[in-house]
Amino acid sequence: MAVDVVTFGCRLNAFEAEVIRREAEGAGLFDTIVINSCAVTNEAVAQARQSIRRLKRERPEARIVVTGCAAQTQSDMFAGMAEVDRVVGNDDKMRASAWREARDAFDIGASEKIAVSDIMAVKEMAPHLIDGFAAGLPRVFVQVQNGCDHRCTFCIIPYGRGNSRSVPMGAVVDQVRALAQRGHAEIVLTGVDLTSYGADLPGAPKLGMLTKQILRHVPELKRLRISSIDSIEADSDLLDAIADDARLMPHLHLSLQSGDDMILKRMKRRHSREHAIAFCEHVRRLRPDIAFGADIIAGFPTETEEMFSRSLDLVDECGLTFLHVFPYSPRPGTPAARMPQVTGAVIKERAKRLRAAGEEALRRRLQTEIGATREVLVESEGQGRTEHYLPVAIAGGRVGSVVPLRIRGSDGERLTV
Repeated sequence: MAVDVVTFGCRLNAFEAEVIRREAEGAGLFDTIVINSCAVTNEAVAQARQSIRRLKRERPEARIVVTGCAAQTQSDMFAGMAEVDRVVGNDDKMRASAWREARDAFDIGASEKIAVSDIMAVKEMAPHLIDGFAAGLPRVFVQVQNGCDHRCTFCIIPYGRGNSRSVPMGAVVDQVRALAQRGHAEIVLTGVDLTSYGADLPGAPKLGMLTKQILRHVPELKRLRISSIDSIEADSDLLDAIADDARLMPHLHLSLQSGDDMILKRMKRRHSREHAIAFCEHVRRLRPDIAFGADIIAGFPTETEEMFSRSLDLVDECGLTFLHVFPYSPRPGTPAARMPQVTGAVIKERAKRLRAAGEEALRRRLQTEIGATREVLVESEGQGRTEHYLPVAIAGGRVGSVVPLRIRGSDGERLTV
């Protein structure tokens, strides 16, 4: 057995897992398990630790390498685990040299486990063309940006990912073209702070320009989707593309985090409640059928019941369909961790109420789809996704194909045909 990659966290990690596998196997590593970790919450770190212990019990002869955001921010902690053989930094994991060095260290039985460089010193981003995506895979990701220049008070990710950096537009277009020609029907642009794309490149192109260039120069691409964005940074070209090109999917996931202005200020977010609502109304005028998702944190420090109710109300006021709820988790070293904390029981209860509101919002949206004909991307033998990312229960269909289907009902969680 060669290299297994166990990935936690975001879509970006999922993309990077393919690079890790390619580079580690290319370096000659064998019988190795790579844990590609996430640092967003304490729970994510705990899950990585639990997986390390379980995998070592199941495969005692395998070497275990930990990388990802948690490895970058808590390298000493992972290195202190007896099950771990090496800790590789979050930028280092994308480089063939790091995996050759790991192989050499294993060969000589080196005692030093940590191979983590200064993530803040990384200034450029190389494109990584993925050959490992299986042909016909319905949806694949293209990494166009990494890192973040903002310092939201709750967030540890800039310290795991470094400052914002972008892949040049030409390289992104070439990669999208190669993937489309290989038969991948839907491509998702992904990054840590996607709407900051291009600020570090010559001429400072924005995400909207990149989106237009892809749609213009890759006519064979069937579907383009954009992952999570910061609405305050959405530029006019991006809005034009949403309004004018049907190949750009009518689904946006927004980094909202809260519906209360005071909490937003304490989070050091740059948008207000009013802006979030106005943005959704504006985009809906441009693309009336658009579906919105959003990240919302429950129980941020100092959040009162009244403040929380404004987040709850945002589900209806922004017309959200998908909710990604984060129970607040204090990350060591962040300003929010030093603020007055909400009790764990209250955080849990508020998260439960938010999730219930999200489930009800999804049910309502599913009901509105009945009778419509949608272009459904077949993800597996039993499920597909509409243009709006709504799940559809299907029977048959070639995985990776896009088929028009009339929506006849809903089971409350998925559409039925």
